[in-house]
Amino acid sequence: MARSRAATTGDVGVGDRELALLRWLSEQGSASVGEAAEGFGGEERLARSTVQTMLERLHEKGFLRRRKQGGLYRYAPAQGSADLLRGLVRSFVERTLGGSLTPFVAYLVEERAVPEEELAALERLVERLQNERSEP
Repeated sequence: MARSRAATTGDVGVGDRELALLRWLSEQGSASVGEAAEGFGGEERLARSTVQTMLERLHEKGFLRRRKQGGLYRYAPAQGSADLLRGLVRSFVERTLGGSLTPFVAYLVEERAVPEEELAALERLVERLQNERSEP
């Protein structure tokens, strides 16, 4: 059986499927177990009990908040998708790359994995970083 790659924020891991569920929930805004099982679980061919377990684990890890509404729990992301992604990237850079972006950029160069539009966006970000550093 193949092991799932895990992204982390802090000391808490998020597996690929959990990340996919978080993204799905971000698009929905919130969902009950039944809605998540039908929507996300149906797309992924997961049993209702599996989706429920995933929701509970993400809640326990602090990635989801839940509130009772009409006798059912509704789950929603605890933070916006941009904040979640920023935290996952921060953790990856700190834990996996030892705080250095050089190995990641070297990978992009070696693999030639950057489409023109993304390269232009990266250039703009580097320019912004340089401008911010040069400001008093």
